[in-house]
Amino acid sequence: MHTTSVNLYIPFANRCLALPATCHARVLPTPVSAPRLIAFNAPLAAELGISAADASPADLAGVFSGNTVPEGAASVALAYAGHQFGGFSPQLGDGRAILMGDVVDLHGQARDLQWKGTGRTPFSRSGDGRAALGPVLREYLLSEAMHALGVPTTRALAAVTTGEQVLRDSPLPGGIVTRVAGSHLRIGTFQYFAARRDFTTLQVLVKEAIERHYPALAQADNRALALLEAVADRQSALVAKWLGLGFIHGVMNTDNMTLSGETIDYGPCAFMEAFAPDTVFSAIDNQGRYAYAEQPRILQWNLARLAEALLPLMAEDPEQAIAPAMAILETVPARVSHYWLAGFRAKLGLTTAEEGDAELVNGLLQAMHAVEADFTLTFRQLAAVADGQTPELAGLHPGLAPWIAEWQARLAREQEPGLEPNARTPQRRAAAMLATNPLFIPRNHRVEEAIRAAEDEDDFAPFLRLLEVVTNPWDYVTHRLPYAASALPAERVTRTFCGT
Repeated sequence: MHTTSVNLYIPFANRCLALPATCHARVLPTPVSAPRLIAFNAPLAAELGISAADASPADLAGVFSGNTVPEGAASVALAYAGHQFGGFSPQLGDGRAILMGDVVDLHGQARDLQWKGTGRTPFSRSGDGRAALGPVLREYLLSEAMHALGVPTTRALAAVTTGEQVLRDSPLPGGIVTRVAGSHLRIGTFQYFAARRDFTTLQVLVKEAIERHYPALAQADNRALALLEAVADRQSALVAKWLGLGFIHGVMNTDNMTLSGETIDYGPCAFMEAFAPDTVFSAIDNQGRYAYAEQPRILQWNLARLAEALLPLMAEDPEQAIAPAMAILETVPARVSHYWLAGFRAKLGLTTAEEGDAELVNGLLQAMHAVEADFTLTFRQLAAVADGQTPELAGLHPGLAPWIAEWQARLAREQEPGLEPNARTPQRRAAAMLATNPLFIPRNHRVEEAIRAAEDEDDFAPFLRLLEVVTNPWDYVTHRLPYAASALPAERVTRTFCGT
């Protein structure tokens, strides 16, 4: 294994190595036989200060497979615990991921670079530490689509094939994705040290989380309590964005929730098509724990687990910290509702607030559920109606007509005397709605189509075409319009799977 790369420079800062040794384990990637580059995110690399102009595809494949470890890389696997489907595992950790290191990007923000699929680590338990190609492509597509949609998320820097197969239910081509994150501090990271009553390391992690993600809290009187509230607010805003896009994470375990408020771990996630609040995609979520409409409740439950981990830092007597922590947790439903309503007002072209707006939004969702309307397309069609088209010509289901009349009356009230500063012409309102409601999302059947072509035919053209579409979700381009359509009955993919 090479330990340097002549044609690729990564400006590692590696503040991760300043954390206590119990936070990670030093480990090198296991080499693969024939790495080949699938995709390299050059704009993201430039943002990270990575110099890659002279790097060949072979150079990039070497580094992002782990066969070539960049000079200065930390190369550590991180420790964490977590509640998985409600059951606590005191030790999980990076079983198939290795933190390459961290950099300071061009905006002055610390960012982690992590290989996923580079072989066994001390946290692998009985796993092989590898990743199949399908989950690698899914993570690349979904994370970059979410970024384009304006959702806080981890990013994908590169994807490679390994030239080797991994054994799951059947042999599958192997792949490795390089993930970029504001940090990999998870709720489960704090649970790991709380379970071991290592309060000294917990204090260090609180300091690290504040410095990296909430610097305004540095002088807070009770930093652990202030951190809990900041994370609760940022995660509430995140989940509200998911709801506004019809996104279902699918595996909202506490080890899959970040302190940064970024979406992380794109396993059995998906965007719903026909709106139904009980939609579940994950093949292992038999009870619907992580269904679309359950996500705000699970967020509150997960934040309660973070609060439990932080209680010993909030007061000398942790019992005295329960009441203020509970007071924060009890605000989570209202926080999610606040961000949710603001998001849906924008989706519906509303520029003012009225008492009955939540009922208006819920009325639409109920009507959409009744007629099985496509979540994404409905809002694009409503933009056409706002611009003067009839609902029929816009393609809206006749069953939405009563609600549309109510919505149009609500829009008309925004033009009444006294509201002129907020008034919009129909054209401006429609333009604002089109800029808020995407035309393209990574529809599940299209993602599956790209994965099948790559796994079965070694054909990455469908993946690259889909990547171009979903990273430009607002652009009306005629030849891309088939990607906006709902799946036909025979194309529907209703179950997704974890990548392990």
